[in-house]
Amino acid sequence: MDINRHPAAPVIAIDGPSASGKGTVASRVAAELGFHSLESGALYRLVALAAQRRKIAEDDESQLAQIAATLDVCFQGGDVYLENQQVGSFLREEECGRRASSIAKLPDVRAALLERQRGFRIPPGLVADGRDMGTVVFPDAVLKVFLTASVAARAQRRYKQLKEKGFDASLAALSRDLEARDAQDANRSVAPLKPAHDAKELDSTDLSIEEVVARIVAWWREREVTIN
Repeated sequence: MDINRHPAAPVIAIDGPSASGKGTVASRVAAELGFHSLESGALYRLVALAAQRRKIAEDDESQLAQIAATLDVCFQGGDVYLENQQVGSFLREEECGRRASSIAKLPDVRAALLERQRGFRIPPGLVADGRDMGTVVFPDAVLKVFLTASVAARAQRRYKQLKEKGFDASLAALSRDLEARDAQDANRSVAPLKPAHDAKELDSTDLSIEEVVARIVAWWREREVTIN
C-alpha cells in the first residue's frame, strides 16, 4: 500500500512517550475535526496480547512478525476486538504495555505493521498517535506534534486511570516503569522515540486535556489555511 494512496487525506501525527495522553488527545482532536483516528500503540499491544496467549516469547521475532501480519483485529465503536473477542481492558494492563514496548523494537514486527497503519489514511483526514508517526509512518504529515509531560505527571495520570478502572496500582512502581520504557524507546536501534525535525513540541505537564486539544486544533487551523 502506497504511503500516498490518499494524497488528499491530510494527517496529524501525534507522538510522545508512554502515558503522555496521546491516545485521549488524538481521539478528541479527531472528533473535533471530523477525522479518522489511529492509536498505533493499540496494534503493538494487540500483537503482545496475542503472543502472550499463544505463549510466544518476546524475542521470537519471526513468530511475532507473523502475528503482526495476520492479526485478526477490529476497531468498532470505541471497542477493540481480537479474534472477535473484546479486549480493550486487557490492552490497558501494565504487563501488556511492557510487552508491547519490548516487541516494538523488533524490525520485522514494525515492518509488518507499517502498511497496516498507513491503510488508516483515508479522507477526510487522519489523526495518528504513537511513537514514530511523524518520523516513520507518516513523514509527510501536515502537522506533527510531540506530546510529553514529566514522569511524575504521567505516572499520576496512569495511576488515576488504573484505579478508576478497578486495577491495583503503585505510583512508585508506575514511575519506575515509565522511566524504563522511556529509556528503552529512546535507545532502541529501530525508529527510536524522538521528535520529528519539524514537529511542534508540547509539554502537557501543567495543561488539561482540553487545553492540549485546543492548542493542537489551533495549530491545525493555521496549517489548514496554508494548504488550502
